[in-house]
Amino acid sequence: MTGIHSFDLTGKRALITGAAGLLGREHAKALVEIGAEVVLTDINEKELLAYRTSIEPSYRGKVKVAVMDVTSEESIRQVASECGDIDVLINNAAIDAKLKKDDQEPLEFTRLENFPIGEWNRQIAVGLSGAFLCARVFGTEMAKRKSGVILNISSDLSVFAPDQRLYRKSGLDEDEQPVKPVTYSVIKTALIGLTRYLAAYWADHGVRVNAMSPGGVFNNHPDEFVQRLSNLIPMGRMAHLEEYRAAVQFLCTPASSYMTGQNIVIDGGRSIL
Repeated sequence: MTGIHSFDLTGKRALITGAAGLLGREHAKALVEIGAEVVLTDINEKELLAYRTSIEPSYRGKVKVAVMDVTSEESIRQVASECGDIDVLINNAAIDAKLKKDDQEPLEFTRLENFPIGEWNRQIAVGLSGAFLCARVFGTEMAKRKSGVILNISSDLSVFAPDQRLYRKSGLDEDEQPVKPVTYSVIKTALIGLTRYLAAYWADHGVRVNAMSPGGVFNNHPDEFVQRLSNLIPMGRMAHLEEYRAAVQFLCTPASSYMTGQNIVIDGGRSIL
């Protein structure tokens, strides 16, 4: 299959974890647009149902929702038994601290010196162990069928460390300054290792495994933060919400049939400096 027809998932079923989140919704749109039936999974049933209701009427017949806890292998296997063969798995579930423009909610950034081990374990369980468990459950079945694609959603912070100057707030002592938590970088970097391992492990079983590492997407961030981050990006701006859709389509279809084990960084050029 060559040309534009390679970007076609007609008759294929995809499953997305963390689908109630910002990027999870965009991944769903990307795959439905090219013919896939998509199973949206998340632990947040209310948000899943709200999103399914909000999508274009022409897409609704291609979208199903399922409550799934990626930290529970039992939950994952239950969904696997209910939704049938999965041809594409997007491991998107993660816990990420967000900086809001109105700053009404307390910042979730936590400094290394005081970062609770319980929070470390919770975030690792969702972002890394969850990806492993989903890959094991769905990928094993793909390998039996000799066909399948796994896409792990990482981050530009898989290739460089957080610049903590981005998060500084005036008037706070140094030991009170908010930071991007250690877990985010560790998880996103580890996902690249998982991607390479699985790609090699299943290379002769028709299962391709790649990662995508997006840069920051503008989502009502404070103006000061946007300006600081934009100054670090050669293209001079954060990503627009829909700008990763085509990359997801490429990585999940036969268009990328000779690509496996790779990390595609899409960050406006930030990582080249």
